[in-house]
Amino acid sequence: MTKLAFASAPCALATTAINAAIAEAKKHDWKLNVAVVDSGGNLVAFQRMDGAQLASIPISEHKARAAVNFRRETKVWENAIQTNGAHYVMTLDGMIGSRGGIPLVEGGKLVGAIGCSGGTGSQDEVACKAGVAAVQK
Repeated sequence: MTKLAFASAPCALATTAINAAIAEAKKHDWKLNVAVVDSGGNLVAFQRMDGAQLASIPISEHKARAAVNFRRETKVWENAIQTNGAHYVMTLDGMIGSRGGIPLVEGGKLVGAIGCSGGTGSQDEVACKAGVAAVQK
């Protein structure tokens, strides 16, 4: 999990995270949707890049909410399904088996998550990590 100063200014930090994720996506010409939620899974900020697929709007939010609810990166579920053959995890309510959802932690406390969708799972993950890194500075 990632540590940052989120609780004190969630909107400003959410915007910082989204801007960094989008800047990373632009470097690679990826068209993404990026969502940031608070610790309760409530949407704090969202941005859709020009040309990003509409179907990825709710997926980006779902990735962020799953990262908050399960307190782990969504990559864990992807690995469980694809690598470990743990197909039963697909029955868990609210789970999403795709990279691109990362929890945000401040002082050991879960404060939110970022979710990206519209590219491949690895592209979504790279953009999310850029967003997380931006708010850790």
